[in-house]
Amino acid sequence: MPTYRSFFSAFVFCTQVLLLAFSAALAANDDASTRQELDFNFDWKFSLGEHSGAQAPAFDDSSWRELRLPHDWSIEAEYSQENTAGATGYLPGGLGWYRKHFATPELANGEIAKTQILFDGIYNHSEVWINGHSLGYRPFGYVAFYYDLTPFLNTDGSDNVIAVYVDRSRYVDSRWYTGSGIYRNVKLVITGQVHVPIWGSTILTPEVTSERAKVLISTELRNDSAQARVLNVSTTLLDDSGRNIGRDVKRLEIAARATELLRQEVIVTQPRLWDIDNPNLYFAETEVLVEGQLLDSKSTRFGIRSLRNDAKTGFFLNDRNVKIKGVNLHHDAGLVGAAVPLGVWKRRLEALKEAGVNAIRTGHKPASKEFIELCDEMGFLVQQETFDEWERPKNKRRNGRHQGEIDYIEQGYSEFFTEWAEKDLTAIIRRDINNPSIFQWSIGNEIEWSYPRYIPATGYFGKNGKSKGATHKEPPITPEQSKAVFNSFKAEEPTLAGTAQRLSKWLRTLDTSRPVTTNMVLPSVSLHSGYADAVDIAGFSYRRAIYDYARRHYPEKMVMGTENFVQWAEWEAVLNRPFVAGIFVWTGIDYLGEVEGRWPSKGAPSGMLDFAGFKKPSYHMMKSIWSEEPHVYMTTADLDDSIYRVEDNQVVEETEGQWKWRNWGWHDVNAHWNYNPGQDIVVEVYTNQAEVELFLNGKSQGVQRLIDNDDHILKWAVAFEPGELKAISVVTGVDVGTSLRSSLEPAAIVLSVDRKRLDADSYDVAHITAQVVDKNGVAVTTQERKLSFDIDPKLQSLGVDNGAEDNVQPHKTNEITTRNGRALLIVQTKASVGDATINVSADGLKGTELGLNIEAISVFNSKP
Repeated sequence: MPTYRSFFSAFVFCTQVLLLAFSAALAANDDASTRQELDFNFDWKFSLGEHSGAQAPAFDDSSWRELRLPHDWSIEAEYSQENTAGATGYLPGGLGWYRKHFATPELANGEIAKTQILFDGIYNHSEVWINGHSLGYRPFGYVAFYYDLTPFLNTDGSDNVIAVYVDRSRYVDSRWYTGSGIYRNVKLVITGQVHVPIWGSTILTPEVTSERAKVLISTELRNDSAQARVLNVSTTLLDDSGRNIGRDVKRLEIAARATELLRQEVIVTQPRLWDIDNPNLYFAETEVLVEGQLLDSKSTRFGIRSLRNDAKTGFFLNDRNVKIKGVNLHHDAGLVGAAVPLGVWKRRLEALKEAGVNAIRTGHKPASKEFIELCDEMGFLVQQETFDEWERPKNKRRNGRHQGEIDYIEQGYSEFFTEWAEKDLTAIIRRDINNPSIFQWSIGNEIEWSYPRYIPATGYFGKNGKSKGATHKEPPITPEQSKAVFNSFKAEEPTLAGTAQRLSKWLRTLDTSRPVTTNMVLPSVSLHSGYADAVDIAGFSYRRAIYDYARRHYPEKMVMGTENFVQWAEWEAVLNRPFVAGIFVWTGIDYLGEVEGRWPSKGAPSGMLDFAGFKKPSYHMMKSIWSEEPHVYMTTADLDDSIYRVEDNQVVEETEGQWKWRNWGWHDVNAHWNYNPGQDIVVEVYTNQAEVELFLNGKSQGVQRLIDNDDHILKWAVAFEPGELKAISVVTGVDVGTSLRSSLEPAAIVLSVDRKRLDADSYDVAHITAQVVDKNGVAVTTQERKLSFDIDPKLQSLGVDNGAEDNVQPHKTNEITTRNGRALLIVQTKASVGDATINVSADGLKGTELGLNIEAISVFNSKP
């Protein structure tokens, strides 16, 4: 099956040529009267700052920088405390302009082409012009939107000019890193006057069994011509091999300047269901004809699957009970910022999939379209979230303490919510309604913080605002007492519950096939305030302690964890509770921003993967409890600096039971075997094996059993001696283990890469890892070196990182100081083909050369 990226790469090759001369290219195409969806990312010009009159076609942009979208100008800057904030990653905002020149599209049949531009996201406060005419303003940075260019395009053969102004002067308008600019893909959509509008196709599967599925196709038809038409609309379903599995044809009369909705139905026998293990996909090919002439054709990818949610027994996918093993993800990817190449996401998601992750929550805003498409292909369930704040603002500088005045640079979406929420929510749902990976819509994140009455009604918070056990104790007051406190305060309009009802109503008008949820940070109040009544599923934010409380008092409400610590205790809490659908840990990957008063610190290190996508100890813990693949991973720590003590020859916690209450951070451990002779070392093993034996230089240190360790960590106390430390499963029939070897002085740098063959499409990427090693090739993780990369001109560097939270070295450079002796370089192809080399060097160390092969992409039809 062709993937979204493989098709997109091939399509780019064609459309770069098309974009050079629209008129000639389209006129030469026999099917030019049908839809053309063109990659519009190339050949833009950009300049930071205010430029008076830059929307005018005649404006001189000859000195502006040329670039390809997506583009994030903030990540190109250096980390600084000047005119920045920890909330947004100590990177700047500002003002920026983009301009692009292009020819007017023409159709082969002489009909006027309807030409629209589709932006998948601009951060933020964007205004778009075509030939000096303003098309519109959009304040929200995470929403896709489109404009009709047709009335303003030149008909005299002269170039058109698109101009985009981005006002990111509110540089602390978020609690996390946002990026700045046109950071997602742009398309030009060209159709005839009779066409299916953008987002005009909706495909639902209301009845699904393994033997039979009903597929309902709703298609909008738009007639922008001056005469009525009689249309024949044919929709054919194809599987991933191109086999025709069903077809429906209907006749439709449509008036001039009118829109009609056509409903079709196809029965699919023996459907191949979309599932997390087998993400099967289908295509609906819709053709619009008048008297045999093809006027429009549209391909829509979808999946056949069923969703069921039960307050007693949890979540069911295709009638199979599935525990949600989820992670929260922000939209940045470390050194590339918010303009994330799809190959970067793929590497990261493959690592999460390997750990057993089956679901992603897009905290706290909708993800890009290509991210959702990738989740379709890889088999991830997606909870698509919409907003982090509603009418009332959150204080971004004082994260978690949402009081205080909000100044201009901190103005977030709340300033625009009343006017724009329905429009933005509609765009979010319509864009993604056909993606089978999306199984829940979330209307908000921890909204209660910013509304009165909720905090005092919990009983958790004292007069000083400090929590008294909110994350690990049941409420100290009864639901009746909480209601009394809540109602003792005068309700202020708009109320949280009222807004939630409006959002859910708007959403359900568009889609009733998926449940509505929200992330409740004060659920003991939300469950009785009317807030929970507005949604189908109550998501709990760090509140596993009240799962049983909710079940006792609100048994009709389905609950799940939507933010949970990356800890074993969070998963243990749902294993024996079938009524809890699962959890989403915070987070799957470290992300930029959301740091308060910490410098140097560029972001939050709470992920299973670090900023460079390297696996952390917490990753291996979650893999050991989520994956069925046999797994053994080992870490070490100085006993005196650890969280343990030795008692009766056993390693025990300094504070018994503390493992149950660990939060975002993982305790300090090392992935090396380099200490002082005789030093007392604690060895930890994270595993899903019932028994593991530890060996030091071939001598057994004993066997540990999971059943004897409530914290799911096997532990040994070992006196250090150099050599090899090895942990091996002793489960019969399982051959799995891991080892650490003492390293000598650094001697060389070795390079490894995730992919050695790349497409010459200007999109494809490779991740190069550099590791300092000793003369025996053993990784040296206890000494750091400054590395320098030399990159072949056939490639472009996207930047470097070492994965550390406190690494504020610039990314857009070829030099980096390692962490744990390791660093990452990401390169991207251009249009050149051939062999390319990358070299790395460091003072006093032997360098390494790595070869990559860049090939011309294969051009093929996107339809299977």
